Amino acid sequence: MADNHGNTPAAWTAVGVAMLGFLVGGIALMLSPVSMTLFWVGIALGVVSFPLFLILARLGFHTEH
Repeated sequence: MADNHGNTPAAWTAVGVAMLGFLVGGIALMLSPVSMTLFWVGIALGVVSFPLFLILARLGFHTEH
């Protein structure tokens, strides 16, 4: 494994967006009545996090230097 595994701005941003998606989706499921629109927004945030990581990595944010 690389020395910078997971310690780059691209990785932190992608993980932050994915965690925000899980948080939004979880809150949506706890509402009464359940907000399916908010739930799907959370799902979309989780799915967008991987392409976001790939884009940031291509722009050079996946290196320590």
